Amino acid sequence: MAAGRGRRSARRGTIEELPSGSLRVSLFAGTDPVTGRRMYLREVVPPGPRAAREAEKAARRLGTQLDERRSPRTAATVNQMLDKYFEVLDRETSTIGTYVGYADNHIRPLIGSVKVGALDGNVFDSFYAELRRCRAHCDRRPRLDHRTGREHTCDHRCRAHVCRPLASSSVRQIHFVLSGALKRAVRWGWISTNPIDSAEPPTAPKPNPTPPSPDEAARILNEAWKDPDWGLLVWLVMVTGLRRGELCSLRWRDVDLERGTLTLARSIGQRGQQRWEKDTKSHQQRRLALDDESVALLLAHRERCKAHSVAVGIDLPDESFVFSRVPDGSSHLLPDSVSQRYAKLVARLGIKTSIHKLRHYSATELISGGVDVRTVAGRLGHGGGGSTTLRVYTAWVSESDQRASSTLFSRMPPRPKTTSRVRPDSEPVHPYEILAHALAEEIELGDWPVGELLPSLPRLAEQRGISVSTVQRAVKLLEAWAYVQVTTGRGARVLP
Repeated sequence: MAAGRGRRSARRGTIEELPSGSLRVSLFAGTDPVTGRRMYLREVVPPGPRAAREAEKAARRLGTQLDERRSPRTAATVNQMLDKYFEVLDRETSTIGTYVGYADNHIRPLIGSVKVGALDGNVFDSFYAELRRCRAHCDRRPRLDHRTGREHTCDHRCRAHVCRPLASSSVRQIHFVLSGALKRAVRWGWISTNPIDSAEPPTAPKPNPTPPSPDEAARILNEAWKDPDWGLLVWLVMVTGLRRGELCSLRWRDVDLERGTLTLARSIGQRGQQRWEKDTKSHQQRRLALDDESVALLLAHRERCKAHSVAVGIDLPDESFVFSRVPDGSSHLLPDSVSQRYAKLVARLGIKTSIHKLRHYSATELISGGVDVRTVAGRLGHGGGGSTTLRVYTAWVSESDQRASSTLFSRMPPRPKTTSRVRPDSEPVHPYEILAHALAEEIELGDWPVGELLPSLPRLAEQRGISVSTVQRAVKLLEAWAYVQVTTGRGARVLP
């Protein structure tokens, strides 16, 4: 703080002359409810012949603001405001549950006892700074984070507390909860203006979807197919991008196997032990076309379901759920159970992902395949005519630029091919490198005669038990080593 050349008392507060000649008006405004530090209302008046008079006006103006804060229209606290807000809030049950969780874990412990009329930009700045400092809101003293709240003997799972900030997306959610509650408080006449308008929430994090790679997707599917019903569920999420709640709500009446379509109009919501059937997230019905393989898999699944119901003397009605644990299909799977089973599956494979990221996988594969964004948005159930899809999956829209580059390359004159085979001596690491080395050795041993075409990519993938994309990369590597010559529409021919 710059040292003042003179300080005098105003009717309320002080007026300090700064080295620049400006006058700084300061009024004590109490202590910060989050940090306990002293707070001041300040205003700087530029130098000039009327500076002293303007400073006195500023002091009176700040004093009026301070009086409004100390004597608001209501003595209600933030806790009371939140209680009333949640009573009248019209949102999905799961959304309200999320808001209540944010309030109980972060808002009430820090500013719940503060009067609504005493909230201002300083309070919100301190509040958000505390959320970014430590999500547990510790008092900065050394302590242990215990593995359980029950009485126990501490072991290696009880570790020294390390402060971790709350995610920016969570801080933004808390900001929107408070903003909505304070807007209602203005409507109720508790306060005259919304104080959160002077606060700035963290910037929205840039979307960074991380879908599984094609190789990881193949491994996940191969593991899931050990249980045909579970394998079909994972398959459908990959090819349709369904949300887990939409998948659990799917009934046989929604499946038209003759036309090869799925109709999605409902979803299953779950929060703890509470579960309910609701509209889709976009509150719109949508219809998805299915490929022939998916139709065949659903037909086989329906026959299995019918066999289970007949075994217990029950007919399988159209109202039954497609995925159910009971023979008559009268109950649906739980979304949380689906997520937990999938998490265990990928953990066994050593892959860090979640079932929601299969939606990312479906979207990126569609965009990479040249499907327009509006169609992808329709399949995923994104609103806004594709704006959400475009914002989240912008990174993969660049695939169209890569396709343009490939198209141009295909029209360029071929470069001279080397006549000597060159294969690196380094040990292969990635699956496509391992396959390329194996095929190169087979060519050298004469298993693939000169001039013969290698099997098609799908055939090689089936023979080797790997994905088509892995085979494609391996063949490109063989071409770079001068073992094969790839001709569009004909395949890979072994070179001399």
